[in-house]
Amino acid sequence: MSGIVGNLSGNKVAVLGAGSWGTAFSIVLADAGNDVSIWARREEVSAAINDGHENVDYLPGIELPRTITSTHDPEEALAGADIVVLAVPSQSLRENLPTFLPYVDNDAVFVSLMKGVELGTLKRMSEVIAEVGDIGAHRISVVSGPNLAREIARREPAASVVACADENVATLLQKRMHSPAFRPYTSVDVLGCEFGGAYKNVVALCVGMAVGLGFGDNTTASLITRGLAETARLAMNLGANPLTLMGLAGLGDLVATCSSPLSRNRTFGEKMGQGMSVEDIYASTRQVAEGAKSCSSLRALAAQLGVDAPIVDAVDDVVAGNLTTSGLMEAFIARDTKSELS
Repeated sequence: MSGIVGNLSGNKVAVLGAGSWGTAFSIVLADAGNDVSIWARREEVSAAINDGHENVDYLPGIELPRTITSTHDPEEALAGADIVVLAVPSQSLRENLPTFLPYVDNDAVFVSLMKGVELGTLKRMSEVIAEVGDIGAHRISVVSGPNLAREIARREPAASVVACADENVATLLQKRMHSPAFRPYTSVDVLGCEFGGAYKNVVALCVGMAVGLGFGDNTTASLITRGLAETARLAMNLGANPLTLMGLAGLGDLVATCSSPLSRNRTFGEKMGQGMSVEDIYASTRQVAEGAKSCSSLRALAAQLGVDAPIVDAVDDVVAGNLTTSGLMEAFIARDTKSELS
């Protein structure tokens, strides 16, 4: 699967995953001038997109551009695509990649929309892509920022970061993603962008729990701020640029995900704060709350590195059923006091 990236001058993009974010980002790509083929796991989703130009399961009421088509066949979706966007749930990436890779052009660039850390291996999504596909870092990029899917699909103005170890590739991708309502910035800090995206989901779960318990803005602002500090401690320990955590892929994404009722992770946490069990919440929605899946991976990674991670630790305990949401809030206040910058 090695090769030299070309000039990305084509106009075919394959989006693998027909959930809300994959579909919303397909609108961005279509508005930027690309022909987009969405691979959907379920044939009925593909049929609805092709026949009615709408993803009724994940973005009902949003009309999709005519330059977006869909298929259940990965070979058809990937044929001729020079950009391959991965929008499957993070914990299913390793399982899905072998299905896609035989049909990917040798110089195609991968764009990860996924925000998680793999259970067991503790690998970021870009690392899983590199390992499973034997793909060089110059062909792997990530997109991360304050990008709530329904607002993006409604073409409300938004910005994001496209990161790749090869700055030239990031710039080429930026041009293919820049639409009238979507402004991408470039970065070479793939690690920082990925950790900002993964960690904010867990913090949003915690903020949602606080909201579900009836707490107000002081509590949520405190959790968001301490969550950012926790994110930065872990990411910088691994070599991230601290400025990345202050930017769109860090603070921007964190604020949007923690503050909006459109956020799946915040909503998941809010339901937990109101007394619903994890099992009941999963049964009530098709949407995946990545924070509930990744909290144990992030906890294990922080422990491995000796990084203090009280929010991730507590959220993981609540998701596992070892701590109540009210106990989580009490535990935060009861922690030993210290300097804010320590």
